[in-house]
Amino acid sequence: MSKNTIALAADHAGYELKDLLKEDVKALGFDVLDLGTNGPDRVDYPDFGSALAKAIQNGDAQTGILVCGSGIGISIAANRHAGIRAALCHDETLARLAREHNDANVLVLGARTTGVEVAKASLKTFLNTEFAGGRHQGRIEKLG
Repeated sequence: MSKNTIALAADHAGYELKDLLKEDVKALGFDVLDLGTNGPDRVDYPDFGSALAKAIQNGDAQTGILVCGSGIGISIAANRHAGIRAALCHDETLARLAREHNDANVLVLGARTTGVEVAKASLKTFLNTEFAGGRHQGRIEKLG
């Protein structure tokens, strides 16, 4: 995965973890596109999942990180958009496999289900893992 711009977005349940991860993304040498939210006021996760998906579709970012309470809702919202392969990951192994086997372009984390250190390790693994291609390529092509 090329080291370009990473978009980050979260709902009210995930904004604190998003902000922590943003610093790690910068430390890894990526540019950051922060799409919000930036506080505890209640917002709707579909708005933020869609905003991140559109940023990738438009070329404003190459990769994304999404966070909501469980990670489920915001991943569903993002995956409704063509070309988005958002993977909800609970650990480094899933983050690695999401990239290697599924060419995921969005890492999704649950702020209420994943500890900060596991989230940080998963982020680093996701951003440093390449798609394996080969036998997986045909499957990705079937996704459209």
